[in-house]
Amino acid sequence: MKKKSIFIVLVILVASLTSGVVYFSKHGKNNAEQPVSYNNDIRPILSDKCFTCHGPDVNKVKAGLRLDLPARAYAELEKNKGHYAIVPGFPEKSELVSRIESSDPKVMMPQPESHLTQLTPAQIQLFKRWIKEGAKYEKHWAFVAPKKTALPEVEHKDWVRNEIDRFILQKMEQRDFSPSKEATRETLIKRTYLDILGLAPTFEELNYWRNVPTENWHTQLVEKLLQKPAYGEKMALLWMDLARYSDSYGFQDDNIRSQWPWRDWVIYAFNKNMPYDQFLTNQIAGDLMPNATKENILATAFFRNHKYTEEGGVIEEEYRVSYNIDKTKTYGKAVLGVTIECAQCHDHKYDPFSNKDYYELYAFFNISKEKGYEGDVSQSTMAKNPKLFISTADRKNLLTFIKAVDTNMLEVSVMGDTVRPTYILTRGSYSTPSTIEVKPTALESIMPYDTTKYPRNRLGLAQWTTNKKNPLTARVFVNFIWQEIFGKGIVKTSGDYGLQGELPSHPALLDWLAIDFMEHNWDIKYLVKKIMTSSTYCQSSEMDKKDLQQDPDNSLYARAPRMRLKAELVRDYILGTGGLLNPAIGGPSVKPYQPKGVWESTTSGRGVLASYKQDHGPAIYRRGLYTFIKLTAPPPSMMIFDASNRDQCEAKRASTNTPLQALTMLNDPTVLEASRVLAETISVNNMSLADKVQHAFETILIRTPSKFEKRKLLDYCEKQVDYFNKNNKILKNTLLVGEYPHPKKTYNVAETAALMKTILILYNLEETIIKS
Repeated sequence: MKKKSIFIVLVILVASLTSGVVYFSKHGKNNAEQPVSYNNDIRPILSDKCFTCHGPDVNKVKAGLRLDLPARAYAELEKNKGHYAIVPGFPEKSELVSRIESSDPKVMMPQPESHLTQLTPAQIQLFKRWIKEGAKYEKHWAFVAPKKTALPEVEHKDWVRNEIDRFILQKMEQRDFSPSKEATRETLIKRTYLDILGLAPTFEELNYWRNVPTENWHTQLVEKLLQKPAYGEKMALLWMDLARYSDSYGFQDDNIRSQWPWRDWVIYAFNKNMPYDQFLTNQIAGDLMPNATKENILATAFFRNHKYTEEGGVIEEEYRVSYNIDKTKTYGKAVLGVTIECAQCHDHKYDPFSNKDYYELYAFFNISKEKGYEGDVSQSTMAKNPKLFISTADRKNLLTFIKAVDTNMLEVSVMGDTVRPTYILTRGSYSTPSTIEVKPTALESIMPYDTTKYPRNRLGLAQWTTNKKNPLTARVFVNFIWQEIFGKGIVKTSGDYGLQGELPSHPALLDWLAIDFMEHNWDIKYLVKKIMTSSTYCQSSEMDKKDLQQDPDNSLYARAPRMRLKAELVRDYILGTGGLLNPAIGGPSVKPYQPKGVWESTTSGRGVLASYKQDHGPAIYRRGLYTFIKLTAPPPSMMIFDASNRDQCEAKRASTNTPLQALTMLNDPTVLEASRVLAETISVNNMSLADKVQHAFETILIRTPSKFEKRKLLDYCEKQVDYFNKNNKILKNTLLVGEYPHPKKTYNVAETAALMKTILILYNLEETIIKS
């Protein structure tokens, strides 16, 4: 009887565990089965498999069925009377279910000719459950205003430093993950310098922060670095990609232009900690602000960074339209994180943006005074109308942040409006305007555009954009900052918050950060500090097998990311640690070392940029931000490291690993020169060769070498000393690299050359240009 009772108890226990009422996740805690979410579970499948034929593009809808609108999805089928695609509560009566389950080519969905894969059994079950639960539709998450939810309760409260950690830890605990240990102090010093300044600490700064005795040393470091001018340069790099900044006009002749004073303004705005809503308002509509100053007008150069033709024989209207299309796309991606350009020719196939919506947004820019063509390259000017002229007096009194190299009048392409009607362009072509006139209106599917509150011009657009009820503006920028620090955004597709974009990994955190950012008056430095003083940020990047197998993408942020520096920062890191860096802020772009023939191979032979004329002196040691960008031939060493070619707005750079990157680090003149200069700088000091090797190691890798590392490097360096002592001719040639002057103090030449070769090895370690 006792055995029988035990058996019955076991049967009941097993039945309860497999009933579906309660389950234990493989990686997580005891959770009741959650209702199927339209936004999280159903919409992504519909977007991938169904919306091409049954989505927002009314011109492509088949059989009259739209699955993006509940009223249309629940309605009787036009071509199958008495049947319904979706019958809430009854999957067995829903034609959608029978179609996605069918294997009959005449019935199945998606249809074979669509070349889309069929739904998986798990996806089909999701649809059945969703319909059984009532088939409730939800507005797309990104188009709903963020809500600041209560902070999550977590078990390991001792790990939490600020609010960010609660959201991150909650997800970890749900999956039975634990945070990584805190990174070493040296690792955090390097990481923090790179994330705020884009530069390595000097040897003296490293030693100072190593020895700060207070517990909150890292918070002090963050606060101190945020006050340095180099912070504005690091932040400006992100904005240059979004604003497609370049130093030439592009197209065939690709002549020079002078948009760099706007870049100086961006650096200045970040260093001044201009609130983000003001930062945007100035760039969208600074010229329309009451009592607009030249600074306000200069900011609008943001929209004039697009390519501009100087070829003969072009159709002026074609290019005028194309410039305004570019402005519309840039605003959509950089500010709102939407692919509005997909509605230029027809209704958006996935997002709730009609063709009419597109041209209503386009209308804000279509009234620009800008012409499509002002003459060929023989008539080229440094800016195109409308333009802002900046005198020496302006630079002394008002625009003091502009760092001109001479007293010449500066000119910059900026915004300015005229009166012009806007018509929907049939199939997006300048040559086929329709008779349908539209008025400037923002995207109402995101937030209504109240014309009693907002004027129908760019100032009204700026006010609508920075309204705290706008669901996208704060989210998009917060996500860009998160992406800069962690290598990927909370929304991975940082330029696409639409239905084809990825869902946020931590939606409640994204909303909390967005609202907190706005509540603190759009304070960018506050946002950066909040993220960088969290325990999440301070974790080690080390990982175990469980981390790699169960969370290879680090979507839980249970460890710090390891990622290579941006192309410009690779250059900055080498210049800074090598002792070459020219720290001057602002000014015109410069032309450092570059392989011969790069410009010449793409030139038309006309204009001042027909051939590359390298700069000399301090100019060639400026930060990568200031490297001259010619659109038809971007800087090759930076393109090898995945820099943006600035052809269009870019929200996230690619990240590749190629042999060319290794070859660049081994042979680039800047790397060789930095190795030589650092070796000479160390060699003039009276210290042992072992100490010199250690000094170089700590300067470049920002940590103390292990005994093994130090011994191996010292052995190599000593062998190189012997080699150079026996090869005097090679010795002389080795130290001739680069233009930077040699020190006046005497030093052991053979030892210096050997140290230079040792330093070159250090620069070629993966760790050197990795932020971990």
